[in-house]
Amino acid sequence: MAVIRRSDAFLHFFHTEAAGGVVLLAAALAALLAANSPWAAWYQSLWETRLVAGPESHPLVLTARMWVNDAVMALFFLLVGLEIKREILVGELSSLRQAALPFAAALGGVVAPAVVFLAVAPADMRAGWAIPTATDIAFALGVLALVAPGAPTGLKVFLAALAIVDDMAAVLVIALFYTAEVHVGALMTAAAIVVGLVGLNRAGVRHLAPYLAAGLALWFFVHESGIHATIAGVVLALTIPTHTRINAADFSQEARAHLDAFDRTETGDLLVITSKGQQEALHALDNASSAVSAPLLRLERALHGFSAFVVMPVFAFANAGVSLGGSELAWTTANAIGLGLAAGKPIGITLASWLACRSGLATLPAGVTWGMLHGVSWVAGIGFTMSLFIAGLAFGPSPAFDAAQVGIMGGSALAALVGAVVLRRTLTAESR
Repeated sequence: MAVIRRSDAFLHFFHTEAAGGVVLLAAALAALLAANSPWAAWYQSLWETRLVAGPESHPLVLTARMWVNDAVMALFFLLVGLEIKREILVGELSSLRQAALPFAAALGGVVAPAVVFLAVAPADMRAGWAIPTATDIAFALGVLALVAPGAPTGLKVFLAALAIVDDMAAVLVIALFYTAEVHVGALMTAAAIVVGLVGLNRAGVRHLAPYLAAGLALWFFVHESGIHATIAGVVLALTIPTHTRINAADFSQEARAHLDAFDRTETGDLLVITSKGQQEALHALDNASSAVSAPLLRLERALHGFSAFVVMPVFAFANAGVSLGGSELAWTTANAIGLGLAAGKPIGITLASWLACRSGLATLPAGVTWGMLHGVSWVAGIGFTMSLFIAGLAFGPSPAFDAAQVGIMGGSALAALVGAVVLRRTLTAESR
């Protein structure tokens, strides 16, 4: 059996997420404009529309916004889980030496913003302590690609690895701190489904359909258990197999034989449709390609574009529409979140990274200076998507959530602006 190997998967990931960040920004701006326009009532009523699914005996009734946040976002968390698994197996988190710097940076980037928030926020708003701890990977990579296209690859890899570890922390925070009540029966059923998924993996099942079908049932029972349903996406991802039917050497040999057969069966008109032999060779080559591609990678590739250009923009449009007037916002809470993102994040990431390198646990990536890393630590303060998600869990529909939206967008914008300036100046100075 072969397993997935390191390749150019990171570059594909980087460019997809960077492009998705532009679409995500457009969706967020559209929501903000809609919520502060003559169409504000329509915008709010759209997302408060109640939608029903499931049998009449046990219907699932959620608002349109809840369907987006609980169901559609499960696909995003599935992708997050796949990326985490890949990075731990063969990527930037596959060894202690490689993982030390992004893990230390992510830890600092979680602790410091939480401390800043708790120091500033009113006592009755402290449920939102985790809001400024998140990093929006799409926006962060998008800003880095826009302002520093010539940045060292090591800097891009560091930011991506940092954001993935940050996502791991967010998943744990959601599971541990934002679960109000657990229904044991539904949770036990979900656990049984997970055992079945692990059994499929151990039995060598490589087709994705059984995993995805079981994943739907897992999502339902996790939702019914009281744990946030998006966690089902991460759990499902961890059961997706990484083994392949053939290894790289076998594929190379098979592929060459099929290509030779393709050339031999050319009919002279250069039209594949007239050559049965070429059609058979292409079919065999397609089967060989599937056999050498790990199911985890196939699913990750399939989800990347959909997540970046559909799931995330829909989430942004559903959740970024805060009215900037007409209600009394808890400005202290907004300021606490903004400070956590735009001050706590860069301070925590830079300090934790310095301590990790100073202690000998980690080293800076090749070609990366402390000025570059500090610039990226500001960019990591863009907490848009995951911060909005956690804010919804912490406050629900309320003036506090409105304030959180303002703090998230203001803090993220400030962090992006300062990060862009620091990066441009640092890279310009380094190139002289």
